[in-house]
Amino acid sequence: MKMFKILAVTALAGTATFAFADEKVVTEDGIATFSTFKPAAVRAEVGTTGYGGAISWSPNPYVGVTLGYNGGDISWSDNVEVDDVNYDVDMENNLTYLNAEIRPWANWFYVAAGVGYVDQEYGLQARADGGNIEIEGVDTGLSQLSYDLDYDNKIAPYLGLGFSPAITNRWGVFGEVGAYYTGNPTVSNVDYHGGTPSDAALVEDHMNEVANDDKYEWMPVAKLGVSYRF
Repeated sequence: MKMFKILAVTALAGTATFAFADEKVVTEDGIATFSTFKPAAVRAEVGTTGYGGAISWSPNPYVGVTLGYNGGDISWSDNVEVDDVNYDVDMENNLTYLNAEIRPWANWFYVAAGVGYVDQEYGLQARADGGNIEIEGVDTGLSQLSYDLDYDNKIAPYLGLGFSPAITNRWGVFGEVGAYYTGNPTVSNVDYHGGTPSDAALVEDHMNEVANDDKYEWMPVAKLGVSYRF
């Protein structure tokens, strides 16, 4: 709750200081301006936390507040690596966030700081890549290894960097990278087949590493989208 109050005070302070400023944007026809009396924006976005949208209130070129939601089920087969093991991933996304966006130079660059309600689940299926599954560089006899990583019902602080260049005085694009500090995920539904007792011990070590290593306390974010301001 304290974080939400800080974000609200930041936005109100920006409104009081810069309420009569106009924002300049560069278009194909030259420099255009639009009044901050129309400070609202909507955007559509897709990225590592799913797909969805957001609404923004930017009372001046320097500060704004964005409330958004990302969700959806996304699956892909790729070289996703967790603790040196390659996986295919099935994501179930559920993320609501509130960010303050600070533009120190009143241009396309911004810093986002806020909080998110995180309820994400990642189903991981290890890739054998034509052979047996490797764990910690060891070629095991395992024919299958899968488990779930759960970030359930967590309020997590967020920090990110973004860019949002204007295409016209209404339309724009944006990209953002950052991370939520979620703490370690819960490892569940571990399922593996084949191998030896020493391979089973490797699996147990691998699960403990994911559940306790500091680097898995951060959930990375990368997203792109389009926005419309009115």
